[in-house]
Amino acid sequence: MDVDNKSTVSEFILLGLSDSWEVQMFFFSVFSLFYVVTVVGNSLIVLTVIADAHLHSPMYFLLTNLSIIDMSLASFATPKMIIDYLTGHNTISFDGCITQIFFLHLFTGTEIILLMAMSFDRYVAICKPLRYTSILSPQVCGAFAVASWVVGVVHATSQVLFALTLPFCGSNEVDSFFCDLPVVFQLACVDAYVLGFFMISTSGMIALSCFILLLNSYIVVLVTVRRHSSGGLSKAFSTCTAHFLVVFMFFGPCIFIYMWPQNSFVIEKILSVFYTIFTPVLNPVIYTLRNQEVKTATRRLKIRFLRSNKASPSHYF
Repeated sequence: MDVDNKSTVSEFILLGLSDSWEVQMFFFSVFSLFYVVTVVGNSLIVLTVIADAHLHSPMYFLLTNLSIIDMSLASFATPKMIIDYLTGHNTISFDGCITQIFFLHLFTGTEIILLMAMSFDRYVAICKPLRYTSILSPQVCGAFAVASWVVGVVHATSQVLFALTLPFCGSNEVDSFFCDLPVVFQLACVDAYVLGFFMISTSGMIALSCFILLLNSYIVVLVTVRRHSSGGLSKAFSTCTAHFLVVFMFFGPCIFIYMWPQNSFVIEKILSVFYTIFTPVLNPVIYTLRNQEVKTATRRLKIRFLRSNKASPSHYF
């Protein structure tokens, strides 16, 4: 299409996940529940780790950062989608669309680095336990957190700068419930090969490379445990399996969407739900409810809260 015939786009129409009112109400109920559970569950993790001195360790410091990112990832688009189901207002301004793209890639880029840091933490704890405290010092953990956000900002900025250079023409209907580059790119008056190459080189290959590194790290951990401790194999295997499930749920959809950006919109919608809605709610379950230390710390926090309420005098006016 001739770029000279492009039109200025001031807003986009989000087509959502379905045209059926009944299906939309079902999604409204399910996603509202998931969002509340995500915010409450991850907030509880953050409060528990901060309040309990027994959890002031590198692993739980990284877990706290992951919980904050999960809440952010669940909040960049889900609340708008829930409100849109109620109001029927399914448009988003051009600036709002670009903002969603920025925060999506900010949080996903940051989470990728944090998941790698958490994998490194487990590797050091199991393979080099005597050097754990010296290798994963508070300074190193802080550096991991800062680096994850820096990488996220740099990655998100590169995606937004490229999107701002695109000439849009024709339809302004985004076949998804939020703005992301693969679906927004379909509306641009640019050769699909150029767009596909950009997506694969800046997002697809990064996600695939990080996934392979994470997979190798978990394999090394399991091999090390098998060689040195037959008794601890079951616990280590259970822990690594749980962690890898989160990694797969997050990286799998990202790799598929960004390595093959010309996929069916239906498939992309389903996969987008996984890493923006399902994964953030799974992390509290997998990383904490199966963790005895966190469950014990949560009970201590509950007891402390109940005692403080009993000790506080009641005032009546």
